[in-house]
Formats: sequence, C-alpha cells, structure tokens
Amino acid sequence: MSANLSNIEVNGTKIPFIFEEDKNLPIASMQLIFQNAGSLADTKDGLVKMTASLLNNGTKKDGSTGFATKLDNHAISLSAHAGKETFVIEVGSLKEQFPEAIERLKELIQDPNYSKDTLEKIKTKTLGTLKRKESDFDYISSLEMKKMLFPNTPLAKPSLGTVESVKSIELEDIEAQVKNYLGVNNAIVVMGGDLNQTEAKKLATSVLSLLPKVEVKALPTMKAVAKEQTKKKIVQSEQAYVYFGAPLNVSYDSKELYLSKVASFILGSSGFGSRMMEEIRVKKGLAYSAYSRFNSNKTHSYFSGYLQTKIESGDESVASVKEVVKTFLDKGVTQEELSSAQQFLLGSEPLRNETLSQRLNRAFHEYYNNQPLGHTKEDLKKIEGIKLDELNAFIKKHREIAEISFSVVTGEPQKKK
Repeated sequence: MSANLSNIEVNGTKIPFIFEEDKNLPIASMQLIFQNAGSLADTKDGLVKMTASLLNNGTKKDGSTGFATKLDNHAISLSAHAGKETFVIEVGSLKEQFPEAIERLKELIQDPNYSKDTLEKIKTKTLGTLKRKESDFDYISSLEMKKMLFPNTPLAKPSLGTVESVKSIELEDIEAQVKNYLGVNNAIVVMGGDLNQTEAKKLATSVLSLLPKVEVKALPTMKAVAKEQTKKKIVQSEQAYVYFGAPLNVSYDSKELYLSKVASFILGSSGFGSRMMEEIRVKKGLAYSAYSRFNSNKTHSYFSGYLQTKIESGDESVASVKEVVKTFLDKGVTQEELSSAQQFLLGSEPLRNETLSQRLNRAFHEYYNNQPLGHTKEDLKKIEGIKLDELNAFIKKHREIAEISFSVVTGEPQKKK
C-alpha cells in the first residue's frame, strides 16, 4: 500500500492526516508536525530548540528519569525536535504497546516538565554545546556564510542560540512557545504501521483534542543576497573550512524542480563523479571533499556547498569553485553526465522507498510542498524523459548561482623558512 491523505475533524478544525497501513512488521508510529513552529519562529534565539529539549525531559509529575522508565518498560520511543520551519513530536512502539505509547504522549502534552531544575539542566547542556561550537570550525564557517547570504533574517541567527540568549530564556518563555505554536490548527498528523486507518484516526483524535487553537503566524520569506564576496576568519586551525552560497531562483513548488534535482546532482551533490569533486579534488587535489546542492524550501531557496582544504590552498579552492560554476553555466552538461544521473536517480529509487518511515516522510513532504501524494513518481518519469538541450537551457538561465558568497575559516599560513 501507499500513503493516503484525508482529514480528522476536531472541534470544527480539519487536521490533515497522512496514513499508510503496513503489516510487514508489528510496529506503529505517529508524528505530530506543527507548521511555522520551527527555529525560524524563534522569539528568542535558541528558544525553539530549548523547547524541544524540555519536551524530551518527561513530565513534571514523573520527572525525566521516571518518565523515561515508563517509556523503557514498554519499549516506547517518544521525542521532540525542531527543524527550520516545523516542530515535530513523534512516538513509536510495537503495535501491542501503541495505545500505551499514545497515553504517554497525552501525558507529555498535558504535563510538560516545567520545572526550574529541568530548565537549568537544559541550559547547562546547551551552554556546553555552544562552548564546544567555539572550536567547531565547520559550524563557524557555515554560520558566517548564512550571515552573509541572509543578513538581518532569522537564517542569520544560530538556531541553538547564543550564550546570552540561552541564559535569558525562562520557563515562561518555553510555556508560551508551547501554548502559542503547538496548536490543533497548525498540526499535520503522519501515522503508519500495523494498524488500520479507523483505529489510527481514533488514537490521533484523542491526542489532537488536547491541543489548543493558536494564531498561526506566517514565517518570513527570505531571499539570498546576490553578491560575489569572500569573508575570511583567522583561527587556530591547521585546515581551511570553506562554505559558500548563492541565490537560487527555483521555488519549493516550481514545475522545474525535477530539472533542478538533476542539475544539482551533476554539479555537486552526487559525490565522486560530480563536477565539484572531479575538478577540485580528483584533478587538482585541492580538497579532501567538495560538495554542493540546490536547496528549495518554503521560506528560502539557495545554492550551497562546502569544501575542506589545506590553509595554503584556500584561495585557489575558492577560485576553483567559481571556475567550476562558471563552466557549468556557460557550457552546460554532457549527454554522458545526463545519462549517468538519470540512471542513478532512477535505479536507486527503490532504496529511497524501502521502509515505512521513508515512504511516510516522502508523503509528508509532498503534502507540505503543495503537491499531490505520489508526485515524486511523476517527477521520476519526467527525469527519465529529460533531453540534453532541455537541461542545459534550465542551467544557463540560472546564472544567479554564480553570485557566490564565501565564508573561509582558516589558520595562519606557515612562514617559509
């Protein structure tokens, strides 16, 4: 079976319900996905991530350890996590324990662990992570690139927050975040496993009925800066960490997404064999790895990539990325590259559709991106039928990806004796 879309109605509110029955294994799972409630909705830097952390610390009644014990006793997994645009609470277990798992989820929704001790524990852990990030040069370079590419937007801020912002977060802030952003009217339910749709809806309804109605706040739409620029940060490092990004005028619901996927694959997202890897690592030996991809999200679309190299090769590597992108735009791709990409993307499709979680994740993204369920299969047919001149025409009209911002975090070059 494949996933299907219907609705659950709770107190006059219709909630999208994505479901797939799968009896291959005696398991069941549910995801509550809240739209416009991810880290881009932060009212204080790091607040959404800390909210997820608090929900991962059990209920106030049982405490973190007591609640974890109740989960472990029935082999239940229950966790919350925050993306950029969405906030997710998911629960899973063996089929026979799933009603118990739903009860634990209802307990968590009704009685989050709003205690000062829990907050201080989360703060201490988060501050420790931020301290370690001070010497994580990949993190530093990536964040600096986002600041250059999306200045004065939520994307320019660290989703984990800063030391100052984390210290300033109070229990009242987290309570308000849960109350104002985790609502029945911005929820999507994704369920699947060894249960029928009728019993799945009944279990989901028992959870949804506990959620308040919220004022759904639209997330800002952010456009990447079109500017060739390079910012270098000197640290105590023996390597250079290069992150880069540029605008990409391909929206999340574009009819040309299938062309974007193939172009991205050939340019830099396919690993060995991609232009980036072949030109920068294999031919020139400049980097240990070189990667790029096209990103199309609801709130922002952009071209991004990274490479890691020796300190003395940093400038040459930046120049090489520019050269690879320019050649890609000027000359397009070859028939051999197109045929190879088509063969891989079509041939590897069964591996991307093996598990229930993969299929449900795909169905959710199709729905979230305003596409009918099953749209991915239609895109595969389009990929199979792409002609070389069609792909090259698409590539050549997206010259905005040459307006690249580079963030280079590197060490001091060694002085020659």
